[in-house]
Amino acid sequence: MQLSGSVQHRLPHGLLSQPLPWLVVSAAALLMIGIVMIASASMDTAAANLGNSYYYAVRQLIFAGLGCALALAAANVPVSWWYRSGWLLLAIGMASLVLVLTPMGKTVNGSTRWIPLGLFNVQVSEVAKLCLIAYLAGYVVRRRNELVNSWWGFIKPVLVLGVASALLVIQPDFGATVVLMTAALGMIFLSGVRLTRFVPLIAVCVVLGAVLIITQPYRLKRVVSYLDPWQDQYNTGYQLTQSLIAFGRGEWSGVGLGNSIQKLFYLPEAHTDFIFAITAEEFGLIGSAIILALFAVLVLSGFVIARKAERQGMGFAACFAYGLTLLLGLQAMINMAVNTGLLPTKGLTLPLMSYGGSSLLVVCISIGILVRIEMERQQQLAATSSEQAPANRARGAS
Repeated sequence: MQLSGSVQHRLPHGLLSQPLPWLVVSAAALLMIGIVMIASASMDTAAANLGNSYYYAVRQLIFAGLGCALALAAANVPVSWWYRSGWLLLAIGMASLVLVLTPMGKTVNGSTRWIPLGLFNVQVSEVAKLCLIAYLAGYVVRRRNELVNSWWGFIKPVLVLGVASALLVIQPDFGATVVLMTAALGMIFLSGVRLTRFVPLIAVCVVLGAVLIITQPYRLKRVVSYLDPWQDQYNTGYQLTQSLIAFGRGEWSGVGLGNSIQKLFYLPEAHTDFIFAITAEEFGLIGSAIILALFAVLVLSGFVIARKAERQGMGFAACFAYGLTLLLGLQAMINMAVNTGLLPTKGLTLPLMSYGGSSLLVVCISIGILVRIEMERQQQLAATSSEQAPANRARGAS
C-alpha cells in the first residue's frame, strides 16, 4: 500500500520520515487519557457495587504498568522469532479458542469469552487475534507465489480464518470475528492478491453474516434498534440512546471532567465499551476530535512503519505491521462508530482507553512489535549505509 503524493503532502513531514516517536507519543497519550477517563466513568459504579470508588482505576493502572513492561519486552524480541514461531502461535491461538468452550471458560452476560487465571480473566479472542495475524503474516511471506497465483494458496489461509471465526461465533463474539477477518483479509490483499479473489469470499461472508443475524434474536434486535433506537429507547435501543444523549450533553467543550450524568447508572458499560461517549460528554466535540486525531496518528504511524519496512525488503515485518495496524485501527473505528450510532452495538473495547486487562496487554504488545520493526529497519538501513560508505569514498577518490 503506497501513499499518494497528495496524501503525503498533507501529512506532517516528521510522521513520514520518523514515525516511531509519533507512534509512541500517541499510544502513551491515549493510555493516560484512558486511565483518567476510566477513573471518572467508573467511580460511582465501583462505589455502589464493590465498595471501592477506585477499584477499576487502580486495576487499569496496574494493567497499564504490565502493558508497558510487555511492550518493552516485545520491543526487544527479534522480529525473526515471530516468523519462526508461526506454527506455535497458530496452535496457541486455536487452543485458547477451544479451551474457552470447555468447563474452563467463564460465562458473563451470556457469552463465554474468558478463562479465569486467579487475579484476572483472559479474553481469549485478544490473544487469538495476535497469534493468528503473526501466523498469517508468515504464511504470506513463505507462500507468496502460491498465494498470489493459485486459488488453493488463497483458500488455505481462508480456511484457517474460517475455523477461528467459527470458534469465535460459538462463544459468541461476533465483533472479534469481524475485526479478525477484516484485518487478516486486508493484510492478504496488501500482499498483492488480486481483488477478484476476494469477491466470492466477501459474498459468502455477507451471506453468513446475514444468516447469523437473522437466526439469533438478540443480534436481530440490535440491528433493528440500531436503525431507529428511539423507537424502543427503554429496551433494545437503551444503550445507543443513552450514548447519544451523552454526546448531546457534551456539546462543544463538555460538562467537565467528573461531571458526566450518563455514567451515573444510565449508560451501561460506561467504563468499557462506551468510554468514548463519556469522554465526549465530559470534554465535548473538542475532546472527541482530539481522541480521533490521536488514533489517526497511531494508525498512520503503523502504516508508515509497515510501508518503510516493505520498501526495504523486510517482507514479514511489513506484513506483520500491516496486520497489527489494521487490528488496532478497525477495533477503534468500530468502537467509536458503535458509540455514535453508525454501527449496531458490539462488545468491542476502545484500544488503550477502555477498561480491560486482556485488550490493553495485547495492544501494548502490538505497539512494542511495531517499535521493534522500525528499530530493526533503522539498524538495517544504518548497516547498509556503513557498508556503502567505503565504496563511495573510493569512487570519489578515483
